[in-house]
Amino acid sequence: MSTEVSQKSTLSLIIKYLQVILFGGLILYFGKTLFIPAFFGLLVAIVMYPVCKQLEHRHWPRSLATTLALSIVIIIFITLIWLLGLEVNYLLRDIPAIAKRIEKDLPDIQSWVFKTTSVSIDVQNTWLDKAIDNLQSSITATLSSAFGATAGTIFMLIMIPIYAALFLYQRETFVRYLERISGPAFKDKLHTILQQTTFTYYRFVRGTFMVYIIVGILNSIGLLALGIRHALLYGMLTAFMTIIPYAGIIISSLLPISTAILTKNTIWHPLGIIAVFTFVQYLEANVIFPRVVGSQLNVSTWAMLVAIFIGTILWGVAGMILFIPFVAIFKIVTDHIDELKSINILLSREKKA
Repeated sequence: MSTEVSQKSTLSLIIKYLQVILFGGLILYFGKTLFIPAFFGLLVAIVMYPVCKQLEHRHWPRSLATTLALSIVIIIFITLIWLLGLEVNYLLRDIPAIAKRIEKDLPDIQSWVFKTTSVSIDVQNTWLDKAIDNLQSSITATLSSAFGATAGTIFMLIMIPIYAALFLYQRETFVRYLERISGPAFKDKLHTILQQTTFTYYRFVRGTFMVYIIVGILNSIGLLALGIRHALLYGMLTAFMTIIPYAGIIISSLLPISTAILTKNTIWHPLGIIAVFTFVQYLEANVIFPRVVGSQLNVSTWAMLVAIFIGTILWGVAGMILFIPFVAIFKIVTDHIDELKSINILLSREKKA
């Protein structure tokens, strides 16, 4: 009888957890327009909190300290957008020369295809016309998607400083709220968790910066192997421009591709650049980011991959970024709550003897 009661209790607990996960996922998915800028603002606020605290210790008014801290973040993003605009300008300037180069080399390419595959020039022209039509529609759809993503990014860039300012200026209010809902028994643990969370976000930013450096080095090595001019500049720029969703990576990759078209005599160099960037992006998403950031946050690699997967499903690129510190914070919570120690085993990074 007791075994049957225990089994029913376990089943009831599992169903309860599944319900929480299901409804939590639905709330996060349908509320992403509100949650994404809010959590990005929280991330910025936590990262800039030490700056504000240092300024306040020097008797700066909190409003002025908050304004200065957020101004640093805004200047960084404006610099990135300016670099993106500079790349667009370079690309537009090279488009006429690229078109002339392609028009000049097209007969030679078609002749090589005919000799290699015995496909006639007329058939190739038919395929080419269809490919151009498909490419135009594809480019239109891609640009629309990129514009929508960029417009969403601009909206977030407007809302993120507002949320960050509220979190920084009203931080005691939020702490008192957390103390109230957690209860007196967890008050000391709550403050420990908050302190460790601040340090965790710092390590997250540091780990992300290291990822961009590694990706930039790999991009540069690939471009150098292909003999592309300014390989180090293009490699690093492409890596850091991935901060701007969609538009950043697209425009940054087009710049070295256009350089290859103008300076090289074969089509294999532009194709090689596309292959290099695709391979490095795959490594960044599935190997480099989980391992490097996971080691900085002391979170297991598999937990990082699960966080990236779930975050991408719920919130897209923003979720891939935000869910990583989420799982790190949840890991900190499990460090201090005995009831969650079993989950902590799954989240913690294994320590080698």
